[in-house]
Amino acid sequence: MSPSTITLLFLLFAVVMFVLEKIPLGVTSMIVCIGLVVTGVLDVKTAFAGFIDSNVILFVAMFIVGGALFETGMANKIGGIVTRFAKTERMLIVAIMVIVGFMSGVLSNTGTAAVLIPVVIGIAAKSGYKRSRLLMPLVFAAAMGGNLSLIGAPGNLIAQSALEEIGLKFGFFEYAIVGLPILLVGILFYATVGYKLLPNHDVKDDGAFDTQKDFSNVPAWKQWLSLIILVLTLLAMIFEDKIGIKLCISGGIGALLLILTGVISEKDALKSIDLKTIFLFGGTLSLASALQNTGAGEMIANKVIGALGDEPSPYILTLVVFLLCCILTNFMSNTATTALMVPICLSIAQGMGADPRAVLMACVIGGSCAYATPIGMPANTMVVGAGGYKFMDYVKAGFPLIIIATIVSMIILPIAFPFFP
Repeated sequence: MSPSTITLLFLLFAVVMFVLEKIPLGVTSMIVCIGLVVTGVLDVKTAFAGFIDSNVILFVAMFIVGGALFETGMANKIGGIVTRFAKTERMLIVAIMVIVGFMSGVLSNTGTAAVLIPVVIGIAAKSGYKRSRLLMPLVFAAAMGGNLSLIGAPGNLIAQSALEEIGLKFGFFEYAIVGLPILLVGILFYATVGYKLLPNHDVKDDGAFDTQKDFSNVPAWKQWLSLIILVLTLLAMIFEDKIGIKLCISGGIGALLLILTGVISEKDALKSIDLKTIFLFGGTLSLASALQNTGAGEMIANKVIGALGDEPSPYILTLVVFLLCCILTNFMSNTATTALMVPICLSIAQGMGADPRAVLMACVIGGSCAYATPIGMPANTMVVGAGGYKFMDYVKAGFPLIIIATIVSMIILPIAFPFFP
């Protein structure tokens, strides 16, 4: 059997196991990761590279930075202020999505979600609302917000790099032409019809976030220092290019400062790290690597696009590119999906004599629609444990958002980015 066939079989296995959840998600990821090594598709170094991926380092660091905000009671204090203004659960969901969506436009969407997850858990504890109903809108807003600017998500910059090689580029806020309407319609959806689709779980605390803890004995300086270090970490992430320090390193510095100053103990810092997230994300990155390295991902893309014939309609091609990226991004990382599809889309556009910006915009926006699985983007994975989510929770609440994003994009893309201007 060829490596690409083996990879496609592992992809099928992962999809089925993620849907059925007969075994834990993290265990499924590790079976795939180790299976790809045993079958010779990947070497050990490539298969386990996901565990030292910068996003995993960022996860660990921000679990600690966020955990300190929670352990000191500062998250609950902030939550109390927010809940004073948001009188109902719907208002709270809208407030969270607006804040996260616009922050993600100028920050890393993963970093924004990582910082605000413990704050929202604090809000849930303070308000009495179920965290499972608040965390999913948070990560969806982070994904949608990533399409507001050039720096909102890694995929945006991948497309920009490809365009620059042929003398073209997107403006800093050009993604927002499509991204902002999707965000606004998405917020409106979860404030109305989608509100009923949000998971309604009673989550038993596993110790990572103790919502019943008495914070009255925590010194005020610890509470404020946890917030100050979080804000400074966030600022370092905003000005990543200016200061030349990567997101994961800024997060790591923040986490170390919190431990060294005694704001959070080493024991509590380690307790705040969600290992389920690490195994799930690190393991599935091996599948993304195999899809790229064996050409299996490219094979899927070429088969779909090839089925359209020699001279496909530009509108149909835009829709197919968009939907293909939507599907791939829910089972690969959104960054890997964009990296895989950008060169394919670029060659299709050039072959047709079409504007590459039109095809790549469809590719990037479609590649960000990772709403229907817990593995499509890092932020989705981060809340699996905290929200007590199952695979089908994402399908039920997130799939309608993919339909909404597709409809909005298909209306705006041909007008704002015509194939043959």
